[in-house]
Amino acid sequence: MIVYGKNPVIEALRSNRDIEKVLVAHDSHPPHQVIKLCAKRGIKLQKVPRKKIEELAGTKKTQGVLAILSPIQYTSPEELFKETIQKGSFFLVLDHITDPQNVGNLLRTCEVLGGVGALMPKDRTCPINETVIKASAGAVFYLKLSRVGSLSKALTRFKELGGWVIVVEMGGRNIGQVEMPKASALVLGSEGEGVSKSLLELADMVVSIPMYGKVNSLNVSSAGAIAIWEWLRRNLSLNT
Repeated sequence: MIVYGKNPVIEALRSNRDIEKVLVAHDSHPPHQVIKLCAKRGIKLQKVPRKKIEELAGTKKTQGVLAILSPIQYTSPEELFKETIQKGSFFLVLDHITDPQNVGNLLRTCEVLGGVGALMPKDRTCPINETVIKASAGAVFYLKLSRVGSLSKALTRFKELGGWVIVVEMGGRNIGQVEMPKASALVLGSEGEGVSKSLLELADMVVSIPMYGKVNSLNVSSAGAIAIWEWLRRNLSLNT
């Protein structure tokens, strides 16, 4: 959902609606109230060409400011963590994955195989938009999705509550030969950069998918599906 114009954007920021980000035209100064409210709510304020704002709004009468509202309601990380631990289940950590098709495919697999939801960073990540919803086949509406400023801080809290952090990355232990505990966060990184160093250092274990072909990598949504199934195979008594 798109909201444009100074006053409508300010009112959207004042409301409890989840907002992906606010765009401001390069050739204009963002209204003081918009800056203040974005900072208060931790919403990203991004400068872009005016043409992009006009294309998104479908009009030139935008006053150079536009907000992209999320089609879903995000949950708190504490709620995501507590349900995961209570059920002995898992959730995904999408570490700066920007492709909407991959995000949607991962969320679909997560829901189908009984996961609680996903934890995502607020910056450098794909918003939950129409493409993600379609790729997930609507699974986003049945998952608990949470966005945080720092994945490492959030996962530190998850570990304090009794959860386990499992990173899926090259160079780790063979995923088919390790025991993966219940109440787990399965961390997946972007195809270009992989999992962030801070999350690798935080991990309780790093697991890798063995590869035998000439192509030495998997699409992140395929790798995620394999990791979820391997986790589930060891926890088939899970009651979700």
